[in-house]
Amino acid sequence: MNSRTGPGSVGTVIVSRSFWPRPAPAGAADGYMEALGFTLREEAVLQTLTADVLKSSEIEGEELDTEQVRSSIARRLGIDIGALKPADRNVEGVVEMMLDATRRYDQLLTAERLFAWHASLFPTGRSGMTKIRAGAWRDDNAGTMEIVSGPIGKERLHFEAPKAERLDAEMSVFLDWFNSATDIDPVMKAGLAHLWFVTIHPFDDGNGRIARAIADMALARSENSPHRFYSMSSQIRQERRDYYDILEATQKGTMDVTPWMDWFLECLGRAIDGAQTALSSVLDKARFWERIQRVTLNDRQRLVLNRLLDGFEGKLTTSKYAKLSKCSPDTALRDILQLVESGFLVRSAAGGRSTSYELAVSTAVTSKNPRGSD
Repeated sequence: MNSRTGPGSVGTVIVSRSFWPRPAPAGAADGYMEALGFTLREEAVLQTLTADVLKSSEIEGEELDTEQVRSSIARRLGIDIGALKPADRNVEGVVEMMLDATRRYDQLLTAERLFAWHASLFPTGRSGMTKIRAGAWRDDNAGTMEIVSGPIGKERLHFEAPKAERLDAEMSVFLDWFNSATDIDPVMKAGLAHLWFVTIHPFDDGNGRIARAIADMALARSENSPHRFYSMSSQIRQERRDYYDILEATQKGTMDVTPWMDWFLECLGRAIDGAQTALSSVLDKARFWERIQRVTLNDRQRLVLNRLLDGFEGKLTTSKYAKLSKCSPDTALRDILQLVESGFLVRSAAGGRSTSYELAVSTAVTSKNPRGSD
């Protein structure tokens, strides 16, 4: 969803229901992961945060490099994932914001903190080719903000944001409410905070990503923990059309938030229910390494197998192996052939210069014990 300027304003938020059924607690997944040990929990947290960053950006139509995001998060959390891929500044900025929101969830959310988040999202002061007010509330120099989508000339108007002259007052009320103890259930507070912030739309761009970071911060407060094993942004990405439709219906109507809260809590419930599936790859990976703990592999082979188990994009070639493990092509080929012989990798049908490799379907360990070259 994009922003532009034009006349208009937004009405007052109305809550017509005092209670919504809360989703099944995420604590069940938390307890399950607690029983699996520190290393697995680290891996699960890394996977969840990576999904949060990637999917929140995808909702806005921005594709980030998965390995850059994963490496940036791992480096900041001190998690060893082998060779780290350098991250672009825009990736670092999104990661900085998300980690600040979820790791420092118990600290006050202030205007200055929001300005820092916004500046980290737009380090060049531009959104694409458009110059914006990075790290500051928007102004109405070109008219009141309109939120639109669709191609130029066929834009669809979703709603009109409050005038810039109201932003200081509107955001002061929002931040006082967000930081204060209230009677509202903390999970429902996350949903209302998301809607309230994105309706004020205080920045030139990035409001959706920041609204989702605020919701994640509120969810972390509700659980009193920075560790979550489900990704709300991933679920919203799957339901993006419904997400925008319910936002529009709420913002253009009477501002009765009941339908939005119903949808938000149901979406959260689906995110929690889906956490088991999302974490299955972590568990499969752990079982894989447990099953082959007696097999001798060198560090390069372990690194590449880890990347493949994490969902390596594309096919593995000798040149990619060499680049990933920082070795010569000859060493890479020797390592790969040992992994093929041991049953970890299978060779693609294409031969010659197009030869590539992928994980064996079963990743079964044969009786052979490859000894990787050092």
